Amino acid sequence: MARTDETGQVTPQASPLGTTPPTRPPAGGAGSNARMPRWLPRAMLLALALFAVFQLGSWAFHELTGLLINILIAFFLALAIEPAVSWMAARGMRRGLATFLVFFTVTIVAAGFVTLLGSMLAEQIIKIVEDFPNYLDSVINWINTHFHTDLKRVDVQEGLLRSDWLRNYVQNSATGVLDVSTQVLGGLFQLLTIALFSFYFAADGPRLRRAICSVLPPARQAEVLRAWEIAVNKTGGYLYSRGLMALVSGVAHYILLQILEVPNAPVLAVWVGLVSQFIPTIGTYLAGALPMLIAFTVDPWYALWVLIFVVIYQQFENYMLQPKLTSKTVDIHPAVAFGSVVAGTALLGAVGALIAIPAVATLQAFLGAYVKRYDVTDDPRVHGHRRGQSGPGLFMRARELWAGRSRTSTDSRSSADSQASADSRPER
Repeated sequence: MARTDETGQVTPQASPLGTTPPTRPPAGGAGSNARMPRWLPRAMLLALALFAVFQLGSWAFHELTGLLINILIAFFLALAIEPAVSWMAARGMRRGLATFLVFFTVTIVAAGFVTLLGSMLAEQIIKIVEDFPNYLDSVINWINTHFHTDLKRVDVQEGLLRSDWLRNYVQNSATGVLDVSTQVLGGLFQLLTIALFSFYFAADGPRLRRAICSVLPPARQAEVLRAWEIAVNKTGGYLYSRGLMALVSGVAHYILLQILEVPNAPVLAVWVGLVSQFIPTIGTYLAGALPMLIAFTVDPWYALWVLIFVVIYQQFENYMLQPKLTSKTVDIHPAVAFGSVVAGTALLGAVGALIAIPAVATLQAFLGAYVKRYDVTDDPRVHGHRRGQSGPGLFMRARELWAGRSRTSTDSRSSADSQASADSRPER
């Protein structure tokens, strides 16, 4: 039996060789007295810090999205006016003064055009309001003639004045005046921000390029300067193509408005050309609404003709004119241009649609210099022919058959003429 001490517990027995046996682990397990690794608290703090920095960066980016978009627009505007500023600076003028002259000229032209357009629009609205009773009488007479009714203008006016729709519209318009004023002030502040950044980018262009190149090695500096030059050329080409399309659109609509004898046709044509080309997505609808309104004051049916012409011309421009001009001036495929506009609209809305084509053209031209190209193999599939196709196709065989018949008829006609001339010769 095992020995027990006075407390009744079993005493450990000595081993036969005189050594003490190993002690048993405590009942609580080996991990009860183990310490936490020293790196674990630091790792947890680092993970929490990284998460906090990510959340702070996401919040800041979300709050500064509007400012970043304005800076992006200003950068592309600075690229657009860079050729004019550089041309004047090369002839001894300071870049700041040259940039100011370009902005001043653009502002004066835009302000004059908006003033002329606003006065014309106000006159037409006043004319529509004054002639509204006559329009209403003509509509009522047409309804009474075709539907055999007995409507009167007084009854229609009283019904409109007492309608709930008019009352709700007046209330909503009164409450929406403050919102419209806030949007106008926000738009003016946004335009001022874009103009200010554009001025700095254009006036301090060399300083900005030196600041960027100062943190790069010489090899990278050459690449950055080359990318900057490509961006200037592609942005200028894009604006050139837009200007051409605005000219074509303005001339086409001017011809239509002159045929319909719509007043202020030149101003309306310039409006349609500029708005439809330089305001993406909704520019076409804004451009066509004003000529329709002015045409309505001449004849309501003229407004319908203007609408039909705008829709037809828009399809011609989207599928025929724009892809060809864009591919010539910006040097990108029409499908790539269309896809870039769709992608830019999905990412940044109207701003993305406006700057998508010059951005993609710049990226394509820059990457094209670093992509190694090889000679294409002389394979029938490269030229659009199938491998198993043998002999000429149906069209080629028909063409050869037609050419053979034409040659046969020509030979027979020439032989008949020579026989006739031989018969007509006098015998010796």
